[in-house]
Amino acid sequence: MKRVLPVVALSALGLITVWRYQPGADTPAGTTVAAPTAPAPSPSSSPSSPSSSGSSPSASAAATRVVQGSTVATEKGDVQVEVTFEGDTITSVRMLVQPNHPQTTAAVPVLIQETLQAQSADIDTVSGATITSDGYKESLQAAIDAKGA
Repeated sequence: MKRVLPVVALSALGLITVWRYQPGADTPAGTTVAAPTAPAPSPSSSPSSPSSSGSSPSASAAATRVVQGSTVATEKGDVQVEVTFEGDTITSVRMLVQPNHPQTTAAVPVLIQETLQAQSADIDTVSGATITSDGYKESLQAAIDAKGA
C-alpha cells in the first residue's frame, strides 16, 4: 500500500508531460532544399551594355517558373508542395503545408532530395512517414501536371 501513492503520482506526472508535449514547436514552418546549380547570369542588363545579336534558345528554355501543387488531405494533416522549374528541370521543392509530426519533419528533406534526383514524382516512400509521403507525391504530381511537363 505504501507504493501505491508514489506510483499513482509519478504516473500522473508522466501523463501530464506527454499531454503537454508539442512536437515540432521549434521547427520551421516549411522545409526547402534546392538543387545545386551553377550561378546563373543576371536576368537584367543595363541599357548601356552591349547586347548580343539575338537571344540564345537555351535562355528562353531555362525560364524559371514556380508552381504550387494541390493541397492533399491526409490522416496526419494537409500536405502541399511548391516546385520551382528552370525549363523542364526541377530545381527546388518547398513544403508549403505539412503535418506537425516528427516523422514528417524527418521525411521531408529525404522526399525533396529524391525528387531532385528523380526529376519526377516517381520516388520511394519514406519508411515511418508513408501517409505523408503519399500526400507529398500526389501534390508533387499535381504541380508537375500544372506546369505542363
